[in-house]
Amino acid sequence: MNKKKLLSFAIALLLGASSTFAQKAPVDYVNPLMGTDSKISLSNGNTYPAIALPWGMNFWMPQTGKMGDGWAYTYASDKIRGFKQTHQPSPWINDYGQFSIMPMTRQLKIDQEQRACWFSHKAEKATPYYYSVYLSEYNLTTEIAPTERCAYFRFTFPETKDAYVVIDAFDRGSYIKVIPEENKIIGYTTRNSGGVPQNFKNYFVIEFDKPFTFNKVWADYHLVEKHLELQSNHVGAAIGFATKKGEQVHARVASSFISPEQAELNLKEIGKKTFEQTKEVGRKAWNDVLGRIRIEDNDENRMRTFYSCLYRSVLFPRMFHEVNAKGETVHYSPYNGEVRPGYMFTDTGFWDTFRCLFPFVNLVYPSMGEKMQEGLLNTYLESGFFPEWASPGHRGCMVGNNSASVVADAFMKNVTKADAEKMYEGLLTGANSVHPRVSTTGRRGYEYYNKLGYVPYDVKINESAARTLEYAYDDWCIYRMGEKLGRPAEELELYKKRSQNYRNLFDPETKLMRGKNSDGTFQTPFNPFKWGDAFTEGNSWHYTWSVFHDPQGLIDLMGGKKMFVSMLDSVFNLPPVFDDSYYGGVIHEIREMEIANMGNYAHGNQPIQHMIYLYNYAGEPWKAQYWLREVMTRLYFATPDGYCGDEDNGQTSAWYVFTALGFYPVCPGSNEYVMGAPYFKKATITLENGRKLEISAPKNSDENRYIRSLNYNGKNYTKNYLNHFDLLKGGRLLFEMDNKPNTGRGVNESDYPYSFSLDKK
Repeated sequence: MNKKKLLSFAIALLLGASSTFAQKAPVDYVNPLMGTDSKISLSNGNTYPAIALPWGMNFWMPQTGKMGDGWAYTYASDKIRGFKQTHQPSPWINDYGQFSIMPMTRQLKIDQEQRACWFSHKAEKATPYYYSVYLSEYNLTTEIAPTERCAYFRFTFPETKDAYVVIDAFDRGSYIKVIPEENKIIGYTTRNSGGVPQNFKNYFVIEFDKPFTFNKVWADYHLVEKHLELQSNHVGAAIGFATKKGEQVHARVASSFISPEQAELNLKEIGKKTFEQTKEVGRKAWNDVLGRIRIEDNDENRMRTFYSCLYRSVLFPRMFHEVNAKGETVHYSPYNGEVRPGYMFTDTGFWDTFRCLFPFVNLVYPSMGEKMQEGLLNTYLESGFFPEWASPGHRGCMVGNNSASVVADAFMKNVTKADAEKMYEGLLTGANSVHPRVSTTGRRGYEYYNKLGYVPYDVKINESAARTLEYAYDDWCIYRMGEKLGRPAEELELYKKRSQNYRNLFDPETKLMRGKNSDGTFQTPFNPFKWGDAFTEGNSWHYTWSVFHDPQGLIDLMGGKKMFVSMLDSVFNLPPVFDDSYYGGVIHEIREMEIANMGNYAHGNQPIQHMIYLYNYAGEPWKAQYWLREVMTRLYFATPDGYCGDEDNGQTSAWYVFTALGFYPVCPGSNEYVMGAPYFKKATITLENGRKLEISAPKNSDENRYIRSLNYNGKNYTKNYLNHFDLLKGGRLLFEMDNKPNTGRGVNESDYPYSFSLDKK
């Protein structure tokens, strides 16, 4: 072959490789195992491989942990106990509506310990829409393809007379019935971790495509000989087949929180589709959702991380509604136990997700955001409160009244189509009361807060300073929404005034937020490195920045921009010292900060995740550009240990997605996104209105992390923020990137993002 032909051949090979790379769909980059290598003492995500559709009602997962263990799948495990339908939002909140299916051969083993089977990640394939694993001791393969409320199982058996499938409806009250003439099993599980009414049940139906040669029900791991129907504390079923080598047995599974009949109806999501067709429908659904953001870059690992984070950003809050025989959207209410019309979503904690997960939905998937707001209104109508942590009903977890942010942000962005006046009524209710049984719903300590302007440190209300700071921001959210609704001036003035209550906790001596006693004195002794106590899963250095709506006010309190920047710098310059005495030991969030080698910056937990963006409010945006790049390149990877703390229902993932695009909603409700710098050479967002937003940075690299200039739709743009409604018009952001900071860009006050103190109104 001559040189010319050789060159042509080489070019053809390169073009072929490039073409193959280009044909890769967004879902192909997703690693559902990202974050699964976690444990109680150290979280690298605390995730599990969610085999599901976006926002789907039911997820599926391989179960490595014992029944009831919140760490239901951990990467370090080497045995699978079953394949579990799950609704778990986090290991700390645990699960509800759960049951499992486990195939086996040779000998029937019912007990969860005995049936557990060795597996290897080398013989495991996990995608959002498809899961497969080889179970070595049984010489069989299990595959799962999900829909929103169903799953299609495919078991490939060896030649045997002893092929079995065990169904485990779990303990704490369950029911099972085998119907051999229909190759069907029905049942329900009641197991939950709280937040449910007395009549809570998850009804399931399983239909096989092969007649049973063996069928039994069992209770407490003991077979029952004379019955095929059983209700007790812990029941299940075992069915069997004779199979040929390589024979595939299929099972279609659906469940419902409403009724057995609705479970049967939900099974129509699969209908007459084959396993492969169901798998392909799921793949398309994921590509439709993930494909709303197209990334172009020559670093495939970063694309894997991006799309893995995007996948996590569109799982929660999950649907809790179903479609009845009349085609109407209905839901079982986890608040009053009734079947009610309309949407319902659950499994999210607003303390985490108000920060950027819900703003992300409002920007990229507003039609889904609209449904979520309708669901929130239904929660208020059915329980008297908006949820703060829902799984599936009100749960006692975390602090704050951050439903105000979630509701106000959607309303301010015109996402909400529900009754806004009624939703505003719900915000006022939550601001001035507390749930009678779940004290983290509403505002614990509101009586003190409304009277004194803060929740006192010495009245036995935990984490008082964190509550105060979040309530103040929530009051600003109420003020913003009320202003747009044209509420009375007296009412607006009240919440406007309360939005400044953060000032009551500022200690001018330390220039940090500090707990305050009911007599007006600051708590003593004060250790700014003490986690918990006056703060929530963080210390004063982390929570001082929780003035989302008024960074300028905080700047003024600290003595001006130079001191403010110096305090921001200190977070990174300080050693990772801590005081864990409030907890009586090192909690995993502390450990994650300690080992990250970023000083006292604790990205693994939410309170400080917005902090880096605050440099934009003080005229030094290049420092934000530097540190954001450090966080993305050092703390996020599409690997089992790929997060730097709890992923938390999409919040930490959405932080990455926003930051990779180059902007972030520091203050939901302001309709602004604060600038960082883009992570990729090109990203294109296809908005729901059909317009496209192109973010281009051709010279982007880890060295070229600084913005030299920004051209926005053909014009030079110097501001440190982007407006939501401007972005909805589409257009092009063209970044000129450089390896050194441009200290003359974004330095004028006219360039700074929104602060209440600078608001001209």
